[in-house]
Amino acid sequence: MNRITVKQLAKKLKLEVIAGEEGLDYIITTDEIHRPGLPLTGYFVHFPNERIQLLGKSEITYLHSLTEEERNKRIGNVIKKRPPCIIITHNQEGLTYLIKHCNKHGVALLRAKEHTTRVISRLSNYLEKELAQSIGIHGVCMNVFGVGILIRGESAIGKSETALSLIEKGHRLISDDLVILKNIDNETLIGTHNGTNRDFLSLRGIGMVNVPRLYGSGAFQEETIINLDIVLSAWDQNKYYDAIHHSKEYVEYLDVSVPHIEIPVRPGRDIAALIEVAAKNWRLEQQGYTAFNEFNQRIQDTIQESSS
Repeated sequence: MNRITVKQLAKKLKLEVIAGEEGLDYIITTDEIHRPGLPLTGYFVHFPNERIQLLGKSEITYLHSLTEEERNKRIGNVIKKRPPCIIITHNQEGLTYLIKHCNKHGVALLRAKEHTTRVISRLSNYLEKELAQSIGIHGVCMNVFGVGILIRGESAIGKSETALSLIEKGHRLISDDLVILKNIDNETLIGTHNGTNRDFLSLRGIGMVNVPRLYGSGAFQEETIINLDIVLSAWDQNKYYDAIHHSKEYVEYLDVSVPHIEIPVRPGRDIAALIEVAAKNWRLEQQGYTAFNEFNQRIQDTIQESSS
């Protein structure tokens, strides 16, 4: 599993750091979040100190209702467990006692402006993606008609040039050359960039180009769910290519199965147009329509009419 620091979390979600700066380098290893209701009453059995601790209005209101001595004892016992960080929601104030203990034990105290439900949603989404199991794949990732496509193939087969053609047709680049795949929930595969190659497309003879600067911000997208795996291969005169394609093939990444298509490349073939058709075809199949099934049914109907 990947890891992120509290500092990265605070920067990404725009959280205010109000205490415990030395704890910003703490490593977060789980995407689970904990609201320490019971621990604030003194019950610490099975306390998940590896999780981010989140204090909403209910928890802070409860702490404010206690005497100063009891409040210091309750929150002090939580912070002594050294969780990755503590996040306060609703931009709540009057946190002097929290600041004191967080500074003492080196636990980062962060504050969010949003309400608790919103903060939990943002936290969960971010942590789930950042800490997901991931691998790097050589290829190009595009979003075509809302369909996430991973384009693979041997070096110099034309992956980036195909991506350029798709961009010029109004589709969106996710990543070129190196695609990061993340397993989000054992059924969903996300394709994204690695940060360094964000926005860039590498074209032999031209060099690096910045896609959003050339084609506008709409030509780039941060990530996409991978729906199709397409391999570009050099045309082999001795190989039979099925033009009917009645059987489906799949490839697995991080234990997630993705529909697989091979597109042979040779001069004169509009690969970008073929990928557009593949994307539209996939969308139709999700709606329950398969061209092969209709074609096959027509043949069966013709045979029945001829025999009757």
